[in-house]
Amino acid sequence: MRILGIDPGLRVTGFGVIEKHGQRLDYVTSGVIRSGDGDLPARLGVIFAGVSSLVRQYAPDQSSIEKVFVNVNPQSTLLLGQARGAAICALVGGGVPVAEYTALQLKQAVVGSGRARKDQVQEMVARLLCLSGLPGTDAADALGVAICHANASAILGQLSDLAPQLVRKGMRVRRGRLIG
Repeated sequence: MRILGIDPGLRVTGFGVIEKHGQRLDYVTSGVIRSGDGDLPARLGVIFAGVSSLVRQYAPDQSSIEKVFVNVNPQSTLLLGQARGAAICALVGGGVPVAEYTALQLKQAVVGSGRARKDQVQEMVARLLCLSGLPGTDAADALGVAICHANASAILGQLSDLAPQLVRKGMRVRRGRLIG
């Protein structure tokens, strides 16, 4: 399974592509899409075109993108949301399923702590993917969200396999609790 991870940003959008083979994760590529300092529509167009190009070039089976957190500055949050929307539209337009994860989920999956620093994420991404050097912070976050999805998709697959067995036994889930 090939996964494209996206760390959205209005000036710099990180991307990372990994492949999952059983339990092994392999690095394919990573980098950034720089949208410059132009007007907003032009910058969103650069993000859309860049992500669309990645989808065509690397043909991911799935994608994952970091969710926007509500910032102290509402204007910054709104702008980041628009950059994220441009990336999601490119993914969906390319026929790639999109999963969303918070920064907390990403850090928990990669480092083991939701309060991890950027440099800790970089270091663990490099270790998990056996990289010879540290990726940039935006690329590391994108690779991290791809790793997060690789791990989560395995768990979700196991749960979907388990669900029919639970139903046959007359069990169901309500509000996160097993009822039987």
